[in-house]
Amino acid sequence: MNNLIDLKINEKQLKNSIEIAKKRNIIIPTFAQMKDPKKIPEKVKTKLKNTGLWDIDPINLFRITWKNEAVKSGGLYNELPNYIEIPPEITGIKARVLAMAGKYFPIGAHKVGASFSCLVPRLVTGQFDPKYHEAVWPSTGNYCRGGAYNSTLLGCKSIAILPENMSKERFEWLKKVAGEVIATPGCESNVKEIYDKTWELRKTRDNVVIFNQFGELGNHLWHYEVTGNAMEEMVKAEKGPNDKVAGVCLTSGSAGTLGSADYIKEKYPNAKIAVGEALQCSTLLNNGFGNHRIEGIGDKHVPWIHNVKNTDMVIAIDDYDSLALFRLFNELAGHEYLQGLGVAKELIDKLSWVGISGAANILSCIKFAKYYELTENDILLTVLTDSAEMYQSRLTEMEKEKGSKYDINDAAIDHNRYVLGIGTDSMEELTYQSKKRIHNLKYYTWIEQQQYELDDLNAQWYDYDNYWGKLHQMGPDLDKLIEEFNERTGLSK
Repeated sequence: MNNLIDLKINEKQLKNSIEIAKKRNIIIPTFAQMKDPKKIPEKVKTKLKNTGLWDIDPINLFRITWKNEAVKSGGLYNELPNYIEIPPEITGIKARVLAMAGKYFPIGAHKVGASFSCLVPRLVTGQFDPKYHEAVWPSTGNYCRGGAYNSTLLGCKSIAILPENMSKERFEWLKKVAGEVIATPGCESNVKEIYDKTWELRKTRDNVVIFNQFGELGNHLWHYEVTGNAMEEMVKAEKGPNDKVAGVCLTSGSAGTLGSADYIKEKYPNAKIAVGEALQCSTLLNNGFGNHRIEGIGDKHVPWIHNVKNTDMVIAIDDYDSLALFRLFNELAGHEYLQGLGVAKELIDKLSWVGISGAANILSCIKFAKYYELTENDILLTVLTDSAEMYQSRLTEMEKEKGSKYDINDAAIDHNRYVLGIGTDSMEELTYQSKKRIHNLKYYTWIEQQQYELDDLNAQWYDYDNYWGKLHQMGPDLDKLIEEFNERTGLSK
């Protein structure tokens, strides 16, 4: 079996990384600091007080945490992650739905953490030379934004690749941050076209390093360590004496966020892991294909970093249901309607924390709760990857499609039909054999197309503890290398 995350040192290239870090005043945070910002040095916090959340400044590496204060500039840290509870007035279920929010990460999405965890191991080992290499970030959404942002902060050149049909906000922002932006044919479902572009770059440029979020185990590890820990703290703050964690419901995307579900399942062994996907392209459920509009989740394949053997359920979400809930949460008439149901204004003011994939995650929780007949003592966990900030153009498009302004009657229809009215169709509780069926689909993408190792594919299934178990223990090793890197720059003193 190959190294899970390669931590071998290339001293010659490492010296170049250290030299650039010195020149640019770059200090790299550890996983331990991302989990517990109390461990961040005071001199860093002092500078953050005068820095905007999205500023292109290396100090914002220390805002890669779920605990940022919910302000646009000058904020420090909360005791707990930013999260909201979606009440029964909205969900129509008894179970409690707790959703951690990615809005107050730099770039407004948690993918800035996942991409950090892919690039930084290469930097602190010298495997990536910022004087020579270009970091390529293939993505169906926020990951390439996070990769371009981190590359700039860390003094690296970047190339962002994403489908041409993604929201215009993404492209406009990327043009200001990434060194190069490449649009590939199609939409969220067209992942292979992104992969094909990376192979083209490999063959035509000898200095590119591909950071494929679907195949980079650093993505999984960051969510296991940082997101999982934040979820646990949220649970401890909310869990009553008779409550139990029933499950974690997350749409797949790159499957990186599912690393947090592995962590929660270790802490709460009776919890189940449910993976959502778009009904219009239900690959895990039906080996299917097609196009869908839940931005940020790519389909037609099973991500290499999806720990399928630990997955308990697959849930397909109609993309129209997701768009309807997203619109309900982000239109003034939707807010008026929800206020009439008794939803607290404090919560309504935070519903803009929900983007399109976040809406799909909430709907996954509702379907899960209905399937298992959960009660008010059951807690479901999910995340809101990004917020409405990246999708304002979608609201405009939906208004043009409808031909009239969204009103309170539209809100009532959307809520009753597409939220309260969803059932337990298009779901599968996975058996051993159905899990193996999904796992085996990795062969066609990763072994045949992407030239990964067959032994590693088999190790994910047959040598489970030695593969996923060892990966989950690599955080401290990576932190040690980060600390040594910072010591060599002399900036951490």
